[in-house]
Order: sequence, then structure tokens, then C-alpha cells
Amino acid sequence: MHLPILLHVRKAHDQVLAVLRQSHFSYGGIVHAFNGSRQQADIYVRLGFVLGYGTMVTWERAKKIRKLAAELPLEAIVLETDAPDMVGPVAQKNLPNSPEYLPNVLEALSLIRRESMEEIARQTSANAKKILNLQTAG
Repeated sequence: MHLPILLHVRKAHDQVLAVLRQSHFSYGGIVHAFNGSRQQADIYVRLGFVLGYGTMVTWERAKKIRKLAAELPLEAIVLETDAPDMVGPVAQKNLPNSPEYLPNVLEALSLIRRESMEEIARQTSANAKKILNLQTAG
């Protein structure tokens, strides 16, 4: 179909990457709720994917996810919440997750990356539009 794909990978990044390489898939997509290694992240990005970061980055105990979100190029990241399936942000830990908490993800990334919320919002929105081939009016 020549379309990007959305990957939901749990404990199988190496296997998924092997299939992507073997199939010569070249349309990119989003790796939802990415929690793999830096090496895996770099391979996904080289294959044309961006990595989804959600409410887990608001939790200080999510050290691996937060460290990688701070290190990756901003062009490799999109924001998400995966509501209601994933845990909500730390500020609303007793409530179901919701898309309304996307600003919490943005704020956490701003603090982790030491970049402005405006720049992160601009770039991650551009990343999502590009990877999903969404055209803007104008």
C-alpha cells in the first residue's frame, strides 16, 4: 500500500527490526510507546521511523525511557498518550490516561531535554505530519 506503519512492539524489537530489514520496508512509520535500546532506536530512525513517547516520560522512575528521550534527535520523536491503556502522567496517577494529558508529556520532555515546550511541540508535530504524509492547508 506504500503507507507508513504503526508498530506496537513488546520485548521483540530485534525480531521486528530483522523483519523490516529483510522485507526492505521503506515507508517508515511510528514505533508506538518506544522502550527499546539506543541501538534499536538508531536503527528504527535509519529505517525512516519516529519513536513515540507518552506519559511514561513524566515518571521519574522511568529512567531508561527518560534518558533515551533526552538523547535522541528531536526529529526522531513524536508525542502520544495511548489513552486509556497506558498509565497516566504522574500528576494524574490515580485517573485514567487521556489525550488531555499530552501537555504533560510535552512539559516532561521540555524539562528532560532542556528545550522549550514551543520548539518541542513544533518539531514533534512536524514529525508526525511528515511521517504520516499529512498535508497542511495553505
